[in-house]
Amino acid sequence: MKRMLELLGDGRFHSGEEIGAALGVSRSAVWKCLKQLEARYGIQLFKVQGRGYRLADPVSLLDQDRITSMADRLGWSLWIRDTVDSTNADALRLLQGGANAPFLVLAEHQTSGRGRRGRVWVSPPAQNIYYTLALKISNGSQGLTGLSLVVGLAVLEALRRTGVEKAGLKWPNDIYVDGAKVAGILLELSGDPADICHVVIGIGINVNMTSSAGDIDQPWTSIKSQIGSLVDRSGLVNILSESLHQYLAIHAREGFGALRDEWQRNNMWQGRRCTLSAGNLQVKGVMIGINEQGALRLMTDDHKEQCFSGGELSLRVEHDS
Repeated sequence: MKRMLELLGDGRFHSGEEIGAALGVSRSAVWKCLKQLEARYGIQLFKVQGRGYRLADPVSLLDQDRITSMADRLGWSLWIRDTVDSTNADALRLLQGGANAPFLVLAEHQTSGRGRRGRVWVSPPAQNIYYTLALKISNGSQGLTGLSLVVGLAVLEALRRTGVEKAGLKWPNDIYVDGAKVAGILLELSGDPADICHVVIGIGINVNMTSSAGDIDQPWTSIKSQIGSLVDRSGLVNILSESLHQYLAIHAREGFGALRDEWQRNNMWQGRRCTLSAGNLQVKGVMIGINEQGALRLMTDDHKEQCFSGGELSLRVEHDS
């Protein structure tokens, strides 16, 4: 079915005879495969008598050869899945099975994509980037300090290189454009974080999604919506990998402190009144930046500076829904 999707990916009409010849199957088999394609991927197809079949919208599929070339150059192993529950979950299974990090897991489709704080990450087929890089961390907490913020900088650079100039960072690990989320990051650990462990860095980017394939409980946007044209997903994966490799190298050599000022320059909420939620606890104040470890610095309403860090915290601009 992926080969058929590749044939139809240009968004043009293709006759059943043309598709059958390309795939080496009968026209009736083409029709059955097209129905399976609609059911499996949820992709809308148009059929016009005398012209054939076409996708409602063109798609950009992941190109194994192009992505492998970049991964090899960076020294990463690579797995590209058609469908997976989540790339983070798959990476953790690979680690448990003895796979050597660093390695990259990509998928065309996630059935159970997940974000921070147990949220679902909507993952329609062949539209977005579902990306997980697994790393070995051998210097304990030093190697983890500020890591999610460093990844945010790498994603931000990749988005800007793709033409999304207005993108900015939201603490701790989201990327927004004009108040709408375009990308998110989820880090998960395996092993002892005080000693030698593995971290899987999950990155989800809304690329060519222009309508929600499920309920999304916050404003969102996509690269296609921002730049007005179909995005080459394989090219974006390679840009992201290159950027991530560069930022991770700086972090490994010099620590998060070397990147703190850059992060703060791209902080969209600097100086804004915010509400920080941690379970039932809510703290209100003005965001005044981050410290050397990447923790949030908040000037609270009682005029005291407090620092907060942790994966279960949620930060919202006051009056932001």
